[in-house]
Amino acid sequence: MNRRTLLKQGAAVSGGLLLSGCLEQLGFETQSAWRDPPLVEDRPDAVYYPAIIEGMGIYGTTIAGNLGFALMHSFPHRFWNLTGSRKTKVVVQSDDSVHLMASVWDTETRTILPVDVSVEISNSDGQVFSTNLWPMISPNMGFHYGDNIALPGEGQYDVMLQVGPLQTARTDPLTDRFTQGQSATMQFTFDTSVTYNLEIRRLGEKAGTRGTVDLMDMEMVPEPVVPPTSELPGRLLHEGQSGDARMLVALVDGDHRFSDAGGPYLFVSPRTPYNRVMLPRMALSVTINRRGVTITQGPLQATLDPNLGSIYGTALDELRSGDTIGIAVETPPQLARHDGYETAFINMEPIEFTVE
Repeated sequence: MNRRTLLKQGAAVSGGLLLSGCLEQLGFETQSAWRDPPLVEDRPDAVYYPAIIEGMGIYGTTIAGNLGFALMHSFPHRFWNLTGSRKTKVVVQSDDSVHLMASVWDTETRTILPVDVSVEISNSDGQVFSTNLWPMISPNMGFHYGDNIALPGEGQYDVMLQVGPLQTARTDPLTDRFTQGQSATMQFTFDTSVTYNLEIRRLGEKAGTRGTVDLMDMEMVPEPVVPPTSELPGRLLHEGQSGDARMLVALVDGDHRFSDAGGPYLFVSPRTPYNRVMLPRMALSVTINRRGVTITQGPLQATLDPNLGSIYGTALDELRSGDTIGIAVETPPQLARHDGYETAFINMEPIEFTVE
């Protein structure tokens, strides 16, 4: 089903069902169905199957220096921004033309980069739109950047994608790279007969239940995922949950890639509970107690590793059996969320465990 079919089927009611018949007879304009598509009424505070999954298309990919860029599109749709723990719904405006999306990665290691991304869009008349894209997460795309964009009409456009320097710590071979902003230029053709006829998939009885759909295979674009538990280095200390995110805590010893001294390095690898999607832009802290005395307390440093993706870690002097470790989420993932993720990873409770 595409968007035009959806508009013809009627307005949304609770549970993601659609009423049949003419929208105007039901008191709705066609834009109403576009701006406010079906939304599950009783949503869990967790990742869930949304009422619908919007299709997407890819305009193309390009390489600039050691960065890879992909530009994708879909029809405009709602999402939720997160500031701290405060959620704000972003609705489709009447002049929104397309939901424009981008991914950015290191071409050498194929590591998805959590950087700031902005776009400047021009046509033969000059610049028509510019904005900072939101870092966001969706069921079928995982972590990416996007926003609803207003264009003056169909036709060919030039787009400049600009990325800022990487703000997190990083391990080799990323250590001294991405310290300055970079940019790439691409062209795309906005054609409503293509974008507005992308598939809309209804999830029926699954809507509102815990779970999610598989990530889309975009071939040349790396998946924004972290490794499974079995591929983590070192020793897995704990596997917990916070706000429906899986939180894996591990200890690496003697690896200079993580610690200059080569001593114990404690790290947390957060990920979504089903597709192992990376969760950057968090703030975590750790407290370690030994026989009732606090021996370590402080922030975990956000770090990008080519094998592990986004992790949060710190070097330790030592860690003993019987030590109690507490991990607190000071700031949840500062990511905009599409349907299916907007209720998860917000109220994230601390986790605590004893080292065996």
